Amino acid sequence: MMRKRLRLVFLFAGLFMLHACGQPYAPPSRSPDLQALLGHVNEKGFARATQPRAFHFPADFGPHDRYRSEWWYYTGTLRDASGRRFGFELTFFRFALSPNKPPGASPWISNQIYMADFALTDPKDRRFFAWQRFSRDALHLAGAQAQPFEVWVGDWSIRHVNERWGPANGGEGVNAPCAIEGVCTAFPWVLRAQTQTASLRLELTPRQGIVLNGERGLSQKGPAAGDASYYYSMPRLDAHGELRIEGKRFYISGEVWFDREWSTSALAANQVGWDWFALRLADGSDLMFYRLRDRNGRTDPHSAGTWVSPQGEVIHLRADEVSLKPLGFWTDPQGRRYPVRWLLRVPSLGLALEIQPWMRNQGLNLAIPYWEGAVSVTGKRGKRSERGTGYLELTGYGRR
Repeated sequence: MMRKRLRLVFLFAGLFMLHACGQPYAPPSRSPDLQALLGHVNEKGFARATQPRAFHFPADFGPHDRYRSEWWYYTGTLRDASGRRFGFELTFFRFALSPNKPPGASPWISNQIYMADFALTDPKDRRFFAWQRFSRDALHLAGAQAQPFEVWVGDWSIRHVNERWGPANGGEGVNAPCAIEGVCTAFPWVLRAQTQTASLRLELTPRQGIVLNGERGLSQKGPAAGDASYYYSMPRLDAHGELRIEGKRFYISGEVWFDREWSTSALAANQVGWDWFALRLADGSDLMFYRLRDRNGRTDPHSAGTWVSPQGEVIHLRADEVSLKPLGFWTDPQGRRYPVRWLLRVPSLGLALEIQPWMRNQGLNLAIPYWEGAVSVTGKRGKRSERGTGYLELTGYGRR
């Protein structure tokens, strides 16, 4: 236990020193496993996700510092006026090293570390870019707040802007944007990220409302109480804005999936990672499913998902209701073999989908290596053909 705690502390301390000194970041030769971040390590004194709770907005867009970790996850598929496709990921993570901020009045003091990943997929030119930043919640270097909503790491951010916005449908109906009080008043959001190579600016407005995953937002990941997260999604945020890559400018629009989770020990001791599918179909339906894997690569029975019909009906899916079969693989330069092409079936929905990556080499060799990329979807629901787009995330795959 002490060894794992020290590994986590030294990992972030080392990354802090590199970035504080303005040095370029190089991935460590030995990456920490997800258990060090999301398992039963250094959990004493933190709040636990043990039972369903009431969600309140805009407060629950903001941080939950009593929990050890949380993230704000944005993935999207975009097009310019000519139809050229782009995919992007911008994710913000908060990790707490202790349950409480160390005593003292110094603005340098913080027990919170923020990490952000930014990635772009450009299938036309067969290019994939990935960047990462770390900073501490001090001196406004990084942080999060609920009102006005903002999360930032340096000049990468997602924030509410003071502009008038209202959904076209007036916020009525099942799963409409304004169906939950406080959601609409937090929008629109502006997402920004920039590097020397590329920059992205998007304005986001919701087409539909909050989807609570699991039991009223409690997503149980393991057998013990507290092996869980609070988890909600907004699968369809309308997006428009500007992308620049190596001096070229593209005016783009599309759809963004927003995933939000916080927890203290989301993974059980025998779990090493997950395969996460976030799929938007052309008929207006959405499918999220995460396949938790044990140390032998088997599907954990706590894997689960959520189906949202075109009419907004929400159906929760158990592990035994979803069949997954890998059809194709990609091995990164470090020897990690990722299953990047899949056949997904949900017999109760009459659903059979093939998931194909836009590019196979959408692997992020960062502090914690993983594969995350834009995908295309084809298949059937019953006798009707289906197609769509989305994102696939593969974590916890080691070198072979």
